[in-house]
Amino acid sequence: MSNSNTKTKESERGRRTSKRPLIARERQAFSCRAPKSPLMEAENGKSDSKTSPKPEEETTPIEEVALVVPETDDPSLPVMTFRSWSLGLSSCIILIFLNTFFTYRTQPLTISSILMQIAVLPIGKFMAKVLPNREVKVMGWGFSLNPGPFNMKEHVIITIFANCGVSYGGGDAYSVGAITVMKAFYKQRLSFLCALIIMLTTQILGYGWAGMLRRYLVDPAEMWWPSNLAQVSLFRALHEKEPRSRGLTRMRFFLIFMAASFAYYALPGYLFPILTFFSWVCWAKPHSITAQQIGSGYYGLGVGAFTLDWAGISAYHGSPLVTPWSSILNLGVGFVMFVYIIIPLCYWKYNTFDARKYPIFSSKLFTSNGHVYDTSKILTPQYDLNVAAYDNYGKLYLSPLFALSIGSGFARIAATFTHVFLFHGRDIWRQSRSAMNNVKLDIHARLMKSYKEVPQWWYLILLVVSVVLSLLMSFVWKTDVQLRWWGLLFAFVLAWAVTLPIGVIQATTNQQPGYDIIAQFIIGFILPGQPIANLIFKIYGRISTAHALTFLSDLKLGHYMKIPPRCMYTAQLVGTIVSGVVNLAVAWWMLGSIENICDTEALPSDSPWTCPKFKVTFDASVIWGLIGPRRLFGPGGLYRNLVWLFLVGAVLPVPVWVMSKIFPEKKWIPLINIPVISYGFAGMPPATPTNIASWLVTGTIFNYFVFRYRKRWWQKYNYVLSAALDAGTAFMGVLLYFALQSQNVNLKWWGTELDHCPLASCPTAPGISVKGCPVF
Repeated sequence: MSNSNTKTKESERGRRTSKRPLIARERQAFSCRAPKSPLMEAENGKSDSKTSPKPEEETTPIEEVALVVPETDDPSLPVMTFRSWSLGLSSCIILIFLNTFFTYRTQPLTISSILMQIAVLPIGKFMAKVLPNREVKVMGWGFSLNPGPFNMKEHVIITIFANCGVSYGGGDAYSVGAITVMKAFYKQRLSFLCALIIMLTTQILGYGWAGMLRRYLVDPAEMWWPSNLAQVSLFRALHEKEPRSRGLTRMRFFLIFMAASFAYYALPGYLFPILTFFSWVCWAKPHSITAQQIGSGYYGLGVGAFTLDWAGISAYHGSPLVTPWSSILNLGVGFVMFVYIIIPLCYWKYNTFDARKYPIFSSKLFTSNGHVYDTSKILTPQYDLNVAAYDNYGKLYLSPLFALSIGSGFARIAATFTHVFLFHGRDIWRQSRSAMNNVKLDIHARLMKSYKEVPQWWYLILLVVSVVLSLLMSFVWKTDVQLRWWGLLFAFVLAWAVTLPIGVIQATTNQQPGYDIIAQFIIGFILPGQPIANLIFKIYGRISTAHALTFLSDLKLGHYMKIPPRCMYTAQLVGTIVSGVVNLAVAWWMLGSIENICDTEALPSDSPWTCPKFKVTFDASVIWGLIGPRRLFGPGGLYRNLVWLFLVGAVLPVPVWVMSKIFPEKKWIPLINIPVISYGFAGMPPATPTNIASWLVTGTIFNYFVFRYRKRWWQKYNYVLSAALDAGTAFMGVLLYFALQSQNVNLKWWGTELDHCPLASCPTAPGISVKGCPVF
């Protein structure tokens, strides 16, 4: 981890500070250092053979982890230092501001914590050089401004702070999405205090779930959370000195490709945006609707289309370089089946659900004559469904891909429960019977035994507080949130029930099967015609699970990097509270200062503030909350047959499990993962087939061909390359916005349009008249 010179300097500093025992003890508590234990002595070679682990117990069963994660630890390194707090909180605030800001854009940009992971390194080293080695006391608590060289563990804990800024404002920006829908789409007058309680309690509720599930989803070696390996590789590249060898060092490799990514993103990000959706197929027939529906990367199936934009490749499933090949293959099977077989058959051959009256790919809601559905015509002043107005205006219809994507969600959640029960049920049951002490631990779990664990009641207190505040909100602001106390309790039970099985899938495949649809489906049947209640139930019943999984992923990162658990607890809790407050403040400011934000009808055509992520959230609230699943999926509903996919999803994992028992020597059979196969068409819309197809191709190149035929290169550079591409893209994205786009300095030419396939969004049924489209 650290070189011998660093250790020597730290030992000398330790001898000097031993003359001040009180301050030394206070500093030790502040930095979360581990006490000496027999296990640590064994690791340092000071124990006899009886306390030494057996060789087979030291290894980790996951090859990728064995190749990337160091199997050593230096417990003497300080963690929660003045540098950690100052840089960590600054990183958290900057990232949450940027991610909240960019998530409202037509082309949303999620800035990962890798940006701050790189930026804080020179700052941390600079602080280590210039800050005085002086003791400071705050309320009787002593610590040093400069405890020595800036080390890897400080760097990790800063990144944990930064990850809170990504979770809130970027990938998991669901809570602010619900608040945006309430204010911008439903024009609701919402109290800031009520919104803040929603923001914080959903996040802290997830934190409580994470603490209760650590023993199942963090400690076992089989729960390896693949996405963390990119950050581990980057930390090692930034801190470890590599021996001289042929080829570039990881640090030099990272800097070269980050610079290349930074320079290149000026093309798809500003100069030549058509590279994001290069739809060359439909250009061959500019007057054919069918050709454009097939070839359009933005409005169609994207056959032959591709993206040369890393932001487009990694936008919805994350970096393909960190996803295991088995997951990529499963996703690819589901994607090809859905996009290239099922959708074309349903649209052109069978006209399923009157599909040809609508675009083949769209997240919009439609009337029976193909026009966009105007929800304002069926709303009461209390934001409920006006049944008479709905009967007069007409039924709501969906594009075929949108409808079938909802059906896939039914299959996905049922398959997740069956898969986890069959393939992981025995392990979960064994661990739930307190057998964890007898389970064989890998080297990383053994090294973590050196540190004090976080008591379970610390997490339970947070869980109880968030539940009480949420219930209080349902009484005080019952008109605004619509959801009563019993609905919230039901949401809590649902979240608790599904977090473990979904966590098992994500921890082993890097894919998170969402159950947004199921949460909204259930409450939509119970409370039809109440869209706000549907939104609130979703964020407590589903989004708290998403936050829990983010926290668990970070806990696994701390596990790999040997961060004391109590330091992790502190950093995650403080980062959560700070992020929640800043997230809501930025969103509240934008909603109040940008005229007509998210309103595509009132905004100029070139406005960047169209909020595509939140438009999908709004549409979902209309489908499941305002109209209600009974009218769409109940008896007599147009989409009633999609409900059978619940049964299909529940049954499909069974034959895979049976075959794995009949042919145990066939190691590939258990890799068939039905929930992940069904996830191949999740997220569309707003994700497009081109986003997913390009992701699949990139992942196959690196995690199959390179991993198989150039394994040493893959081990050294693969995750570093992923981090470099993320960082370069993020830096240029921020620069382009603040230097040019925020000043309305925009280019207008053929290459700045995302997709030159305008007819792809046209219907093909006879007699349907839509502006800009020919009538058949």
